[in-house]
Amino acid sequence: MAQAPLPPQDALAALGRIRLDAAGVDDVLNTVADLARRSIPGAAEVSVTLLRDGTAQSVAVTGELAFRLDEWQYEQGRGPCLDASVSGDALSVPDTAGEDRWPDWGSRAAEAGVGSSLSIGLPIQEAVVGTLNVYGRAPRSFDGDSIGLAKTFAAYAAAALSNAHLYSDTAILAEQMRAAMETRAVIEQAKGIVMGERRCGPEEAFSLLAKISQDTGHKLRDVAAALVTRATGESR
Repeated sequence: MAQAPLPPQDALAALGRIRLDAAGVDDVLNTVADLARRSIPGAAEVSVTLLRDGTAQSVAVTGELAFRLDEWQYEQGRGPCLDASVSGDALSVPDTAGEDRWPDWGSRAAEAGVGSSLSIGLPIQEAVVGTLNVYGRAPRSFDGDSIGLAKTFAAYAAAALSNAHLYSDTAILAEQMRAAMETRAVIEQAKGIVMGERRCGPEEAFSLLAKISQDTGHKLRDVAAALVTRATGESR
């Protein structure tokens, strides 16, 4: 039986009662996902994606639909949860049926009965990169309040991951952190270049980079790096 909806303040209070030093990371993330699904207005399913060494995995899901929506992105190597993982941004898909950044995934999501989604990049903690993914049944399910609440849950998930000490080897930790930071830095550089050339805002700039990634079949980081390299060469 589905659990009853929770007022956001009750869900946040429940988060505050979790003992991060006493609970396993899987239990914490599943609790975060469940509370997010029950309290974020418009949420039908929620998942948490982790990206390690280029491999994505759903480590917490509230249902089979969320799992399938994640897996379709992993199979294609692109989608809002993967792009939000490497950029750290909050990516909104207001209408999956009309989505042009990830049209293949968007059309499959719409056919599966999901009309909109949010993917909130987790702050880098212990060299972990990932997202909190929120899926809604109807188009435009999420307003500003929903996005703000989802960011709060994402921050808590990141704190849980940090507390779990997922990477015990200091050398691996340092390398993972360096690579993750470099990836995000080059995407920010590329966004800045696009904003300067097209006189647009950061969201439009990111959408353009994501569309180029989709059209060319190249990873978002590679598209960003190529743009930065071109701009650097032209400026010399």
